[in-house]
Amino acid sequence: MNRPIPGETALVRGAAGQIETLVETPAAPHGIALLCHPHPLYGGANTNKVVHTLARAFRERGYIALRPNFRGVGSSEGAHDHGEGETGDMLAVLDWARSRWGALPLALGGFSFGAYVQVRVANRLADKGEPPRRLVLVGMAAGAVADSVRQYETPAAPRNVPTLVIHGEADDTVPLANVLDWARPQDLPVIVLPGADHFFHGRLHTIRDLVASGIRTD
Repeated sequence: MNRPIPGETALVRGAAGQIETLVETPAAPHGIALLCHPHPLYGGANTNKVVHTLARAFRERGYIALRPNFRGVGSSEGAHDHGEGETGDMLAVLDWARSRWGALPLALGGFSFGAYVQVRVANRLADKGEPPRRLVLVGMAAGAVADSVRQYETPAAPRNVPTLVIHGEADDTVPLANVLDWARPQDLPVIVLPGADHFFHGRLHTIRDLVASGIRTD
C-alpha cells in the first residue's frame, strides 16, 4: 500500500503576514482539500479533532490536506478579523497550493467558524468561475450562536456545488434550528447526528465515514 509523504508545516504569505499551514500529502495526490478550524478566540486551531478527522478522510482518498491556522493562532500572524480577513487568507493558501501542485480538483471543508469562512471562500471562487468540487460544512456557524454572543450572516452555498452539511442534534453552541433556517431556502439537505453535541464527542468516526463516502476520486 502506498504510504503518505510525512506531513510538513508551511508558512504561506497572507495579507496580515504568514499563515501557518499543516500539509499532509498522499503518495499519489489527485486533489487539494482546504480544511478550516473553529473560532480562534475560543480555542480553535488546526489541531482540532474534527478538522483532523476531515483531513484524514480527504487524505485517505488521495487529496492533499491543508490545515491552516487562522490569524493569531500558532505561528499565524495578524489579529482575528471576524471572517473577512480570514477569507482572503484562505484564498492566499489556495493560490500557494496551486503554484506548488497545479490545478488539481479542489474541495473545501470546515468546522464551526471554519465552515462559515469556507462558505465565503466557496462563493468567492464561484464568482471567479472556479467553484470547488465539494463543500463540507460540519457544525456550521449560522445565526445567533453561544447565547447570542456572536451573530453570523452566513451566505448561501454556491449553486451547483455539492454540499454536505452535518450537524449535531444536541448542539448547544449553534442550535440545529439555525442551520435548518439557513438551509431551508436553498433546499439543501442537512444530515443530523442524533444526540451529538457541537464537538461531536464519540461521533468522529461517523463524520469520517460520511465525508469519505462523498469524496470523488476521479
